[in-house]
Amino acid sequence: MGQSGEGARRARRPARGLRAWLLHGIEPGRVSGPHTAPPEHQRRWWQVMCLTGLDYFSTLGYQPGIAALAAGVISPIATLVLVALTLFGALPVYRRVARESPHGQGSIAMLERLLPRWNGKLLVLALLGFAATDFIITITLSAADASAHILENPYLPQGMEDQQILVTLVLVAALGAVFIKGFREAIGIAVVLVAAYLVLNVIVILVTLGYVLEHPVLFSNWRAELFRAHPDPLAIGVIALLVFPRLALGLSGFETGVAVMPLIRGERGDRPELPHGRIRGARRLLTAAAVIMSVLLITSSFVTTVLIPQHEFEAGGEANGRALAFLAHAYLGNGFGTVYDISTVLILWFAGASAMAGLLNLIPRYLPRYGMAPYWVRAVRPLVLVLTLVAFLITIFFRADVTAQGGAYATGVLVLITSAALAVTLSARRHRQRRPALAFGVITVVLGYTTITNIIERPDGVRIASLFIVAIIITSVLSRVSRATELRVTAVHLDPLAQRFIAEEAAGEIHIIANEPNERDEVEYREKEAEQRTTNHIPDGEPVLFLEVTVRDPSEFEWTVNVTGEERYGYRILRLEGASIANTIAGFLLYVRDISGKLPHIYFAWTEGNPVIYLLRYFFLGEGEVAPLTREILREAEPDLRRRPLVHVA
Repeated sequence: MGQSGEGARRARRPARGLRAWLLHGIEPGRVSGPHTAPPEHQRRWWQVMCLTGLDYFSTLGYQPGIAALAAGVISPIATLVLVALTLFGALPVYRRVARESPHGQGSIAMLERLLPRWNGKLLVLALLGFAATDFIITITLSAADASAHILENPYLPQGMEDQQILVTLVLVAALGAVFIKGFREAIGIAVVLVAAYLVLNVIVILVTLGYVLEHPVLFSNWRAELFRAHPDPLAIGVIALLVFPRLALGLSGFETGVAVMPLIRGERGDRPELPHGRIRGARRLLTAAAVIMSVLLITSSFVTTVLIPQHEFEAGGEANGRALAFLAHAYLGNGFGTVYDISTVLILWFAGASAMAGLLNLIPRYLPRYGMAPYWVRAVRPLVLVLTLVAFLITIFFRADVTAQGGAYATGVLVLITSAALAVTLSARRHRQRRPALAFGVITVVLGYTTITNIIERPDGVRIASLFIVAIIITSVLSRVSRATELRVTAVHLDPLAQRFIAEEAAGEIHIIANEPNERDEVEYREKEAEQRTTNHIPDGEPVLFLEVTVRDPSEFEWTVNVTGEERYGYRILRLEGASIANTIAGFLLYVRDISGKLPHIYFAWTEGNPVIYLLRYFFLGEGEVAPLTREILREAEPDLRRRPLVHVA
């Protein structure tokens, strides 16, 4: 019983042609994403940081320009607020997430554990919608910014300036083609790209900072403009606090940082359930990335605000979406600027690759396990085609505008970080850690304020996330309904007494009476046996077993059945636990057939009531009209009538 019913059916029906190509590499019960790497593909934490940096550090390509547009002359001060939230808010939160979720599931898995049953799963579906917004907009925003760097380069032939959408779509299509062909995490390439990009940014920032120091009038002009617009220093601080949510793009990368944890090489002696070496590596990764990015954010925001006229940040301006590239061309020449553009285009394009890889790991990790996705979602290629098509639609909707997509991107980032802060707050409370719980609670409130402010000012993110959430929920419900009669029992475990009961029954015919436990007194079992012997014609003197199922969490899709034997008032009872009564019984009957070599007989009584109501009860509560559902699950799981356990109902 190590394979689900669907897996067994697929094994009997091998895919061919186009379907085989699309489903290449799929294995029942195994998550197949780019970050699920075997040990030989694992690397040191600083190398994996470069993979995370494809998403995180690449925001330098557009963050300073978006910050200048959002905050104007206050941009450097608002950036200081953002950096404070990064170092003293998001970083402590995700360092704890890394410790409590070391296998790449991230904060979503923490909330799933803290909020079980349907509540937890519905929350996960909503968060997956925001995660999809985050990662999809990462792909489209990065491609749009890469195309802006391409089209603004002075060496580009004339006539290409108005082809922003076309170039962006080509970049997105190329990204999809790479994954369809078979993407492997090229951490070595990521290290080279990130190292080169950081070095070039440091050169640009140092040169421009030096220029400001050589011309102190520039700083004086900025300060004069700042106090002319905002004479009260206290008001400057207040405005910076109010404005900094618009800069929330600078918080991206933390969720990716914990998603890639399986790629971090641990230490000898690490236990799979708690790999301390990997956890330490992930925390170093998060800390190093946050510190590097904080320094670059502050300095880049300062030099771009001081040196670039405000009108150049506007739509159509030469610094729109490419502030540091503007400085690279202006202060280091077009040759260096072109090298900077090439580096930026490559890292932005690979940032889309990192986001695509994140989605390809996140979606198969949850939806198939919930029974809320078609079987093909476990495969990379069809999922890539769907995600690429969605990225096309988003690009066309926003007309490949970097600034216009900033709000949607920030919403996805902030919702995920806020949910992570909530998860670690609840975890600290559960472990009765008062001070950490209070500190994380304050961080959650601050992040919640930032998220709400961003949503109010730029609602595009919520609109897009809502579309993703609705699509995910509709697809999930339809998938769960269509897969309702799959055999979802993965294994059956019997305690010694249950094993003895089965062995004794196997000496003759195996008769099992399904009983819904109520009082569980002697009268209940005596009357139930008499009723079933009469209505289903069980021969007198034939021994019987009673079978009782307890539903623990009906929201689970696959589960292991634990069977406990019990003797009560002289009756032999098998007590089972599962997420669905009918599925648990069907899985148990097939298991009994396999270990005994005989077809068991199961006896039911019809339930009075509306069958539609019972169908809904089965779907949401794991109960319902058990007899016909058990028979249908057995029919789908075992096509051979001669090997199918026998269901009797009267």
